[in-house]
Formats: sequence, structure tokens, C-alpha cells
Amino acid sequence: MASGNAIRGSRVGAGPMGEAERGESAPRLRISFWCSNGHETQPSFASDAQVPETWDCPRCGFPAGQDEDNPPAPPRTEPYKTHLAYVRERRSDADGEAILAEALAKLRGEI
Repeated sequence: MASGNAIRGSRVGAGPMGEAERGESAPRLRISFWCSNGHETQPSFASDAQVPETWDCPRCGFPAGQDEDNPPAPPRTEPYKTHLAYVRERRSDADGEAILAEALAKLRGEI
């Protein structure tokens, strides 16, 4: 059953807020940014604010710049490396064989 309360779901003091209540808004600039996928985004900035060099594209997440013909390159993503892959970068197969032989000799009690 519905009650006869007409203001259900609103809070006290809620009402239309206009320019008279909150003051005048700051003058704004809309700046265009383009990403490497050709997406354009136009965030607005206060006219006296410092505009950043790059902006993240809300569609693909790539960095976007103000030059449409020369947008920033997308970030290079490195594939996930395992611990073994990092060890193989630091050590050669000969180093690995020497370390293994030393560890086996230690286990056997030869050292």
C-alpha cells in the first residue's frame, strides 16, 4: 500500500539549486585531446587552470594529446615474466649447471 507522503525519497532541504544559491560558475574552456586510436575527448577546465599535456582517453585508456595528427604513443605492455624467466636473464646455462653441481655436492656431503 502506498502512503500519502508526497515527499517520499527526498531529504529535507532538497530542492532545485540555481545560480542564486550556489553562486556563479567559473568560466570554462573545453580542450580537445586525441589518443592513438583516434578517439576524441573534450574535458572542461577552468579558464585560469593549467591544462595538462596528456589526458587519459575514457574509451580505451591510452594517453591522449592535444595534437590530432601526432597523438602520444600507447604504453608498451610487457608480458608477465615468471621467476624462472628473470633467473634465466641473469644467469647462463653454464652458471646454472655450476650452481646445481655445487648444491648437489653440498647435499651429498662432499663439501
